[in-house]
Amino acid sequence: MSFKYFKYSEFDSPDEPGSGEKHMCETLIQMLDEVRKEYGKPMRINSGYRSKSQNLMAGGKKDSSHLRGYAADISVKSSVDRFHLIWLFMKYNFRRVGVAKTFIHVDVDPDKPQEVMWLY
Repeated sequence: MSFKYFKYSEFDSPDEPGSGEKHMCETLIQMLDEVRKEYGKPMRINSGYRSKSQNLMAGGKKDSSHLRGYAADISVKSSVDRFHLIWLFMKYNFRRVGVAKTFIHVDVDPDKPQEVMWLY
């Protein structure tokens, strides 16, 4: 499958080239593509799929949605960008959102609680 605004490689674990295409949930990337279209600006992926070792290095939880390709962390540079992206994530039906000063985590993990937002 191809996407208008993203390449699978943007979601690769740094230690596993090709892992984005192998492991990432296509639904998640399609949803991000829709957000990016309306956002009108590039969205940098800080983290997509993570190998176990990469997740450990990132300080991720043992059951991180990144390990199964259900999550992405999007870089944010300002409070205005953070506000606009959160608004768009809500509009496009993201039901799991984590907010930090420099990134926003979104995931579509079906095995975790839905309609939740948390702070880092």
